[in-house]
Amino acid sequence: MPSNGICASSTGSARTSRSSSAIWPVRHLADEGVKRLMTIPGVDMVVALAIVAAVGDVGRFEQSQKLVSYLGLNPSVRQSGSAPAYHGRITKQGRGHARGMLVEAAWAAARAPGPLRAFFLRVRARRGQHVAGVATARKLAVLIWHLLSKDESYVWARPALHARKLRDLELKAGHKAERGQRGAAHAYNIKSHRDQERRWVEQAETAYARFVAGWNPRGPKRARTGAATEVRR
Repeated sequence: MPSNGICASSTGSARTSRSSSAIWPVRHLADEGVKRLMTIPGVDMVVALAIVAAVGDVGRFEQSQKLVSYLGLNPSVRQSGSAPAYHGRITKQGRGHARGMLVEAAWAAARAPGPLRAFFLRVRARRGQHVAGVATARKLAVLIWHLLSKDESYVWARPALHARKLRDLELKAGHKAERGQRGAAHAYNIKSHRDQERRWVEQAETAYARFVAGWNPRGPKRARTGAATEVRR
């Protein structure tokens, strides 16, 4: 008898799990914040839902750096006396699950054409791959704050890919597959259309790389003070 009870309990849990997995995306279909975040390369349905759940009302963050700190992606600062401040590893404070999801999204964004990949490659050339991945995740956090605060979509979004993501979200929510009908996501199945969108974001990637090519990674030089700046007579 105990074995039957265990089996019944297991079966009930399995049914509940399947039911929950089919229902949980339904209420997010009307969430404009989720849809906006899915315009970012590397951010799929799972990442968008996790970030929206962790952030909640973005209005409680006065600026993007507040959200970065909330997710634990800001570098730790150490300073002793009047010595210059030292910036070390990220604090890893706050929402660890959301932070991990952003890091995974950053690696995906680094493989997709666009300005985010150019940013990743630029940092990787100076600091290495691991630091570049975390820096890209921090860049994503800043971008997410702007999109949610201003009710805007990512300017370099790929429309066909975004439509495909939204269709996947609808199917997860239990919508029936419409065979024989061409919806907004059909364009992603056409290779020439995908290539056209890819060339467009590749041009944006090249433009960003050229724009930051002359930046000084260490910042402007500080003027020397004291005896070093005295005028000799």
